[in-house]
Amino acid sequence: MPKPGPRIEPAPASMDFADIGERLRAYRLGKELRSDDIADRLNISRAAVYKLERGEIVKIETLGRLANLLGVSLQNLLGIEAEYHNSAVSYFERMRQLETRCVRVLANFDPISFLLTSKTYSNFLRKMLEESVPEALTDEASKYLIDRVLEILSERRKHFETTRPGVLSLIGLRQVEQFLHHGLVGKLNLPPGQQLERKIAARDEVMHMIELIESEPVGIQIGIVSDNVPNENFQIFEESGKTHVAVSPFRLGEMPNIRSGIATITTSPDAINMYKGLIQQLWTGAAKGKDGAALLRELLERS
Repeated sequence: MPKPGPRIEPAPASMDFADIGERLRAYRLGKELRSDDIADRLNISRAAVYKLERGEIVKIETLGRLANLLGVSLQNLLGIEAEYHNSAVSYFERMRQLETRCVRVLANFDPISFLLTSKTYSNFLRKMLEESVPEALTDEASKYLIDRVLEILSERRKHFETTRPGVLSLIGLRQVEQFLHHGLVGKLNLPPGQQLERKIAARDEVMHMIELIESEPVGIQIGIVSDNVPNENFQIFEESGKTHVAVSPFRLGEMPNIRSGIATITTSPDAINMYKGLIQQLWTGAAKGKDGAALLRELLERS
C-alpha cells in the first residue's frame, strides 16, 4: 500500500480579506516595493494592487503568487494563527494598523511604550537610530529604514493622540535604571559632552513618565515592576471580537534595534491567554500611582 502524501491544509472557509490586505501592505513596505512593482511583477494593474490592499476578495492563486513575491508563506499572508516579520518596517506598520482598530493595548516595552514618550523623544530617537548603524553599513538602505520607521511611528502617535485607546503599560525599574545609566544613545563611545547631553535627556524622559503617572490621564494605566520583566517587547491589541499578541526583538529605547530580528503576531488562544496571564502577574505586583512615581523619583536621586 503506498504511503500517504503530506497533508495539505485547506484554505479557511471564511478569510478576513481586510486583514490580508493590511498584511500585504506591511510586507510590501518591508521589501521596499511600490504598488507599481507588485503590479509589474504579477502582470496586474496598479488599481488591482490597491484593491488587494483594501481587502477586496481575490483568488487564492493570486494570494499564492503574492506570497511568493513577498518571500513569505501563503499561511503567513493569510494570517493563520501566526505571522512573522523580519523587517522593522513591516512590523511597525502592522502595529499601526492594529492600533487603528483596537480599544485597548496592554504593553511591556523597554523601557516604555513609544506612544507614552514625550514629544521631544522622536528627535533623539533619530540620532540614536543613526548612531546604531555601524559606519561600514551606513548607506541608502539604512537611511530608508530609519526614515520609514520614524514616519510610521509619527503616524502611530498622531492616531493615538486623536483616538486615545486605553493603554496599560508595564515599566521595568531595572530597565529604567539602565536607560538612565546609558542615556539616549545608539552607541556607547560618544564624546563626553554628548554623553552628558543624552543622560540629561534620559532624566527628562523619566520625569515625563513621573508626570504622566501622577496626572493619571483617563485610559492610561502605568505599573512600575521591581521584579524581572521579560527581555522581549510584547503587546496585546484588544479590538471588538478579536485579539492579537505581538512579540518583538525591535526596540526603541537606548541602544535601539530596528535592523535585525524576527517579530511574531498571532491570534492563537494559547498565546493570548499566556501573555494576558503574564501581564496580570506583573501588574499585580507593580507599584502604581503615587507609589510608582515615588519609585522613579528615588531612582532619579540615586542616579
